[in-house]
Amino acid sequence: MRLSFLPRTCLVLAVVALLLAPATGCGTKKKTKKGRTIAQQLEDARKEKTPDAQARKLIRVARTQFKANDKTGAAKTLAEATGLIPADGEAVVCGPRLVEIADLYADMEDRKPAREVLKKAVDRAADIGDAISRIRLLADAGGIYGAKSGGLGDGKAAREVLASAVEAAGTVEDRFKAQALAAIALGYARADLAKEAGRVVEELEASAKAVEELRPKAEALAAAARVRAQTGAQEEAGKLLAEASDTAKKIEDKGMAAENRTYALLSIASAYLATGDAKAAAGLLKLAEKSAGQVPDPEGQKNAMEKVRALQSEAERKK
Repeated sequence: MRLSFLPRTCLVLAVVALLLAPATGCGTKKKTKKGRTIAQQLEDARKEKTPDAQARKLIRVARTQFKANDKTGAAKTLAEATGLIPADGEAVVCGPRLVEIADLYADMEDRKPAREVLKKAVDRAADIGDAISRIRLLADAGGIYGAKSGGLGDGKAAREVLASAVEAAGTVEDRFKAQALAAIALGYARADLAKEAGRVVEELEASAKAVEELRPKAEALAAAARVRAQTGAQEEAGKLLAEASDTAKKIEDKGMAAENRTYALLSIASAYLATGDAKAAAGLLKLAEKSAGQVPDPEGQKNAMEKVRALQSEAERKK
């Protein structure tokens, strides 16, 4: 009897152990919808061939950790990503990556590292040769500095950084002016500096209507609409968004143009969400999803689709 009983007991214990195993796993083993644990995603990120690619993927993992309420893990991952960005690296690549890290730190309300990383990003701006790229970095940084929600709430620093962006915009060719003003207007709006945002958006609207290239025109109109909505001018915002949507839909939905179409539609959908129209945003996001699937570069397609999915989730929550 004992000889037959013991194997059965062991079998029962083994089954119980297997059933209990998932419930007793640690946070780093939590699986995503795609079945990859956080630990596996971190391992994947560290296997990337370049430090920038590693940092980019680590930031993505940190965002996932934060959404899963693992703020400690997210902060640790962001610190690792920050350490991968070389002090003598290309500013046009390293600067925006630092802004991305600072933005997530600020969103996590981890203000000390957010401020430290943001300062490094702003210091890199002077080394960026392309004026539009430099302006976008400064405008994004200024928005993070000033934002009372999801930012540092430092209006003084925001004004200083955004003033540098405005100064840089004075050197931009007329055909790129709308792109520069769009970035600055959004920076002021995010920084909760309504008066300055209103002044820039008036110039932006005039400039946007003169742009012939479709993606910059659509994004500039969407930026203008977003700022108008934030200052209470809903009717003007609606007209601008309708014009922006019509413009974006004219972009070809194939080849390299598919990426431009995707990001133009994303900018407009994001603006619609900012105005409270989740239904209109959802409609545009369906088009953006289709366009993202047409992006020829695998990494570009993955990044575009990720942004579409994130905005779709936000739109669903706001319905």
